Amino acid sequence: MPMGHTATQQAGTGGLTATEHRLANGLRVVLSEDHLTPVAAVCLWYDVGSRHEVKGRTGLAHLFEHLMFQGSAQVKGNGHFELVQGAGGSLNGTTSFERTNYFETMPAHQVELALWLEADRMGSLLTALDEESMENQRDVVKNERRQRYDNVPYGTAFEKLTAMAYPDGHPYHHTPIGSMADLDAASLEDARAFFRTYYAPGNAVLSVVGDIDTEQTLAWIEKYFGSIPAHDGKQPPRDGSLPDVIGEQLREVVREEVPSRALMAAYRLPHDGTREADAADLALTVLGGGESSRLHNRLVRHDRTAVAAGFGLLRLAGAPSLGWLDVKTSGGVEVPDIESAVDEELARFAAEGPTPEEMERAQAQLEREWLDRLATVSGRADELCRYAVLFGDPQLALSAVDRVLDITAEEVREVAAARLRPDNRAVLVYEPTAPRPTRTQETQRKARRPSERRRTREQHADRRPFDGLPPPAAARRGHPVGLPGPRAR
Repeated sequence: MPMGHTATQQAGTGGLTATEHRLANGLRVVLSEDHLTPVAAVCLWYDVGSRHEVKGRTGLAHLFEHLMFQGSAQVKGNGHFELVQGAGGSLNGTTSFERTNYFETMPAHQVELALWLEADRMGSLLTALDEESMENQRDVVKNERRQRYDNVPYGTAFEKLTAMAYPDGHPYHHTPIGSMADLDAASLEDARAFFRTYYAPGNAVLSVVGDIDTEQTLAWIEKYFGSIPAHDGKQPPRDGSLPDVIGEQLREVVREEVPSRALMAAYRLPHDGTREADAADLALTVLGGGESSRLHNRLVRHDRTAVAAGFGLLRLAGAPSLGWLDVKTSGGVEVPDIESAVDEELARFAAEGPTPEEMERAQAQLEREWLDRLATVSGRADELCRYAVLFGDPQLALSAVDRVLDITAEEVREVAAARLRPDNRAVLVYEPTAPRPTRTQETQRKARRPSERRRTREQHADRRPFDGLPPPAAARRGHPVGLPGPRAR
């Protein structure tokens, strides 16, 4: 083994194994051989996300993710994409609260190319970073914000609920996309300082999974990454700890052009990496994980007051996780009716816990999701990096299923009783507004002849006035009149 490496090996579940290594410059490496198909995944996690940003520079981690695809010393412009895709591979990068990752899935004989590309930008991105690429990607990120947040129905929900669930000044108070003002304020020197601080070998984990030869892969990693200088200027993220319970219900009503009323809520739940987080995941799966869940059965199938109802867990290691409730109403159903039904179901679950059948189904669902992730080379590479960066031990990825299956029904009930309470949630209520007329519609309206406008007024005047009687109860709940909904199971 080349000088400067250390290595450990441990068998995982299901016959999966991973070996760990460390270069002299601090880069951690995790390798997992899998010769089932002639492909391999290269995944690189940097221990930096939006939680590391400072006030006035939100969105910088995500902006920098984009800049990493703008060229490096030996790869100009869009060359990273061109070389990977030209070799038959795929690639991308993402940014979260807690990390930034870059990944390629390649034909097995092209793994060396992916390693060289990742090493080139880790070691030499600053030589290619200039004002032109900065302005180009600033505009791309701002447009991404418009498309995914500002100009889509319910697009700002995640941002609003996060800001409520984590108080001002908390490292998770803002989302990775950042604000328009902060994106405009980011300078080229900000980006360069960010790279020098966080994009260092000792702040990264590299995993390679698939049809590889371990010794050959290690030799390539040493060849391309080993000469990158070590750097240890990173400051630890700000403390993200908070009380287990918010202590009050936080609430905001949003009036926007949305298709229907919606009830969304974020509950403060245990940190990822704990038994309590796994128990919470099971609780939310029973309550809102698919069409067999309690909330779907109650709201969509039985009451017919909603067209969709889901409850999922956003796992976070450096701050309390979030239980994310999302219900879209049917027809003219009011949000208080939905909220009352949700609270009834949560209170019943907190008192009784899951049935044996629900527990078995939820564990099987999470087991399948985990095994699906670990069965693909890209999914396994990502999970190995995740557990190495966030918990210091990539081997935990290979035993995650066992930990979920070890949770008891009483643990699930206890976490629900302790956390799924009205005084531990931030609530967002969406109320639809009338759509604004488009420029074309406004022009057509003004262009109508007086006689047409007069006929329109007469047609409206001929309508029967509202007689003050409420609609039938079945219609108010969203049922076809006279047809009862199916009984809840």
